[in-house]
Amino acid sequence: MLYQKVEICGVNTSTLPVLSENRKQELLQLIREGTPQQKQRAREEMINGNLRLVLSVIRRFQNRGENPDDLFQVGCIGLMKAIDHFNCDKEVRFSTYGVPMIIGEVRRYLRDNNALRVSRSMKDIAYRAMQFKEQLTALNNREPTIKEIAEQLQLPEESVVIALEAIVEPVSLYEPVFSDGTDTIYVMDQIGDTDDENSWLDEMLLKEALHALGDREKRILALRYFQGKTQMEVAHEIGISQAQVSRLEKNALQKVKKELA
Repeated sequence: MLYQKVEICGVNTSTLPVLSENRKQELLQLIREGTPQQKQRAREEMINGNLRLVLSVIRRFQNRGENPDDLFQVGCIGLMKAIDHFNCDKEVRFSTYGVPMIIGEVRRYLRDNNALRVSRSMKDIAYRAMQFKEQLTALNNREPTIKEIAEQLQLPEESVVIALEAIVEPVSLYEPVFSDGTDTIYVMDQIGDTDDENSWLDEMLLKEALHALGDREKRILALRYFQGKTQMEVAHEIGISQAQVSRLEKNALQKVKKELA
């Protein structure tokens, strides 16, 4: 795998230094308070001493089909921004602050270089909408509605929704969103099933097979497959957790499959 190679961007990763937390604090103090020469040397040592942190972050993006050298360079930009903006007065480890900065820089790169191109005007609308969202949230101590954001931008609500959706990074249907140690809930479990024509579950056969189920199992399948509700919506309506809905749904489907076999 490319991410495991010894050399990336001309850097031999097997020889990268590792800095102690005390040394990091010393370097960060020098960057903030030292002479120009001390600041430059300390910054260079701080960057080189945290390149392993960049490597650990870009491994999270290894399945995106991007060149690892490019991601490494982008991650280094995030690392340098983290070094330049880190507040030594806060009792926070540098890595705690640096990792989100590096991830943010990589995500911006992936978003701006996505094969699904988003027009500049749409990006501008989305970024302005996010700015207004932050301002209104701080002002009202709650997240604003799309209508409120649209009024600020003097645009139709539909335009704001489309712009915000256009810059959202795609998520795998198989990405886990919750696990209670027994069953894992994936993104696909939170999506309502509305494609009746291509579903393996023919509505009439399912109704007959439902006779073998308990009342709660019948209700869950009816809400999920006849009304197209998500597991979260079903859980709220029935009054149980989503994890319980997931388990009951899987058990009920297994019973139905046996009836239909």
